[in-house]
Amino acid sequence: MDLIPVILAVMVSAEPVLGFGMDPNFQIDVTTELDLDYARTGVAQVPGLYNNSKAYLFQDVKRQIQAAPHIAEKVIQLLRNKSEFTIVATVQQNSLTSGVILSIHESDLRYFELESSGQRDEIRYHYRFNGKPRTEVFPYRLADGLWHQIALSVSASHLLLHVDCNKIYERVIDPPQTNFSPGISLWLGQRNSRHGLFKGILQDVKIILIPNGYIMQCPNLNRTCPTCSDFLNLVQGIMDLQELLAKMTTKLNYAEARLSELESCYCEKTCQVNREVYRSTESWVEKCKNCTCKNGAIECRRVMCPPLNCPPDYRPVYRPGQCCKECRPICLYGGQKLAEGQRALKANCRECRNRTMAIVHETCPTLDCPLIEHIQPENRCCNVCRGHDFCAEGHPCGENSECWNLNTKAVCVCKNGFTPIQGDAAHCEDKDECANGTHYCHAYTVCVNLPGAYHCDCRPGYTRVDDYSCTTFCEGGCRNGGSCVAPQMCSCPPGFTGNGCQIDIDECAGGIIQCHEHARCVNLPGWYHCECRAGYHDNGSYSFTGETCIDIDECGTETHSCWNDSVCVNLEGGFDCRCPVGEHCTGDCPHDEGLKFNRQVWTLRDDRCSVCSCQDGRIFCRRTVCDCHNPNVDLFCCSECDTRVTSQCLHQSGHLVYRSEDVWTYNCQECRCLQGEVDCWPLTCPVLSCEYTTIPEGQCCPHCVSDPCLADNMVYDIRQTCMDNLGISRLSGSIWKMDGTPCTTCKCKNGNICCSVEVECLYNN
Repeated sequence: MDLIPVILAVMVSAEPVLGFGMDPNFQIDVTTELDLDYARTGVAQVPGLYNNSKAYLFQDVKRQIQAAPHIAEKVIQLLRNKSEFTIVATVQQNSLTSGVILSIHESDLRYFELESSGQRDEIRYHYRFNGKPRTEVFPYRLADGLWHQIALSVSASHLLLHVDCNKIYERVIDPPQTNFSPGISLWLGQRNSRHGLFKGILQDVKIILIPNGYIMQCPNLNRTCPTCSDFLNLVQGIMDLQELLAKMTTKLNYAEARLSELESCYCEKTCQVNREVYRSTESWVEKCKNCTCKNGAIECRRVMCPPLNCPPDYRPVYRPGQCCKECRPICLYGGQKLAEGQRALKANCRECRNRTMAIVHETCPTLDCPLIEHIQPENRCCNVCRGHDFCAEGHPCGENSECWNLNTKAVCVCKNGFTPIQGDAAHCEDKDECANGTHYCHAYTVCVNLPGAYHCDCRPGYTRVDDYSCTTFCEGGCRNGGSCVAPQMCSCPPGFTGNGCQIDIDECAGGIIQCHEHARCVNLPGWYHCECRAGYHDNGSYSFTGETCIDIDECGTETHSCWNDSVCVNLEGGFDCRCPVGEHCTGDCPHDEGLKFNRQVWTLRDDRCSVCSCQDGRIFCRRTVCDCHNPNVDLFCCSECDTRVTSQCLHQSGHLVYRSEDVWTYNCQECRCLQGEVDCWPLTCPVLSCEYTTIPEGQCCPHCVSDPCLADNMVYDIRQTCMDNLGISRLSGSIWKMDGTPCTTCKCKNGNICCSVEVECLYNN
């Protein structure tokens, strides 16, 4: 059945849900849940945006606005495994400050965090995807001292950002991870007790769990179309039904097998064989085996036969009712040597008996096959039909051998893992693959022989990969994509060092990287790249060393600032304004809808720390030169001169202290200390043009890969399905366990089946 038309039909028939009487199960008012009306250090009640509304001033002091465990658990329960949610807030943030509006995290793992940076004029959304951190950055000035309404809506991989009821950003992102574990904490107006302190007023901070929850803040914005999550919920429902069908099939097969076992079960602790009941410890002989009943279980061992050394005119043969061969005299007849009991057909049927070929009067049965299909079995007188089942007539093959039908007789063949005893395949003994070197145990294993088989055990310090292989084990693991090459020994990838590959190598600082003169080296965790310098841009073909950085023609693209009669002249990495002739060729500069005179110097209206000058039609701006020896230095602009303890910052780990203006890298972010406040933003990664990319473990930027199974940026197309080993059609993006191998997990990636084996599962099973 084609699933796509069904899904689309359901979606078309779906009615959008609107209404403002919110079920409490679909909305959480965080400011109300935290009881901010009661006295809390660093928070005070103030008038809100609307008349008679309450808001809360978050002051620039040490505070700890954290939800109680039962409140945090309530929020987590409502958010857990949800793909549709909206965070709304009304804020008035102090100018040029940075802080966190709402944070849901566990230690360093930020599952949801909404942050506003006044230092970089950015709104940031931090989340996790498949265990890896993700950050979406939206350039916008929220920290301007004015009231704003902000709503961030997530629907599976679809994100909307509204500010003041205007949609300013719409993006496709990796679906946020909401399978929260117990112990997660919720903070309002800060990340934790030391970092991300919001400075300003917060009002109506809510979590809404309905599609397009921003309409609760902006009722005039209507919703007309199903969301991405609506569509994916329908798809997920079909996937769940497929998974349920596969599981029910497996359980039904298991139940039938169990019922079959129960039918043959005897309740007492006795043993039943061929309708004979034997008590515990009672023994008997059956099919050449000595058997004993032991507490309801039958244990049988083959009757051991003595070795035979028959004279030349004797042969070892089985006699009726005997388990072992005996040496019996042979008969000579018609040039043939016949063993006792064997027959030959000449004029009549004769059988070898005690060296004599005795005549046997045997009535042969009527055969139900054409004459051409009649064959004479070996050492017998009566014909049989071709394809006759000789094994069904009875055979001497023991428990470790099997009876095989040939064209004219039956023979015994040893089972796999066994070898004939004294050359007789009717009775076979275990073949020691470990001793004779016929096993497949690989490196780091020890071969252990078993009856009819063998097992590969891991050596101490190694862990299992599959039935035949083991790999090295390093306690604590090898970080940043390193591999364990020997017990407790990591081999680190390029860019990292240390016992656990935990230390990043700064390739740029070491001088070992030479970028093109038009580019500069930018260090990244475990990596680096060459970034075009100011005045240059990449020509589109992208060279890792920056050779494709070419000059920006500011004159041709009209991005220069030359004024009146001055002429723009393009230079390598810049431009110049020249005045050849003309009464209006003054060298003045246009600025902020006004005019600055040539040689004029001024301070920017919105940035008191920047000084600009007009030089022959060009505007040059620079940061104020800081003289830390000057007692009157402006610490707001020269924070690096600020030696006060209150201006220092604590590293996220809590073990390092930074001075104001210090910069460091943490969790794929670049962080800066500014007068006691830590501001972090995502590292800038080069733009890749390949179809599939992946972010290697321990690194921050994506690399190109050709195999779709290795990609982690896949956009799933449910029209491209996969057929699993049970013949079930799987939608793209669905995950299932391979039938018969519980440690193998498979995923459909746009028509490609990608499977992986869980090492821990193999080790435990």
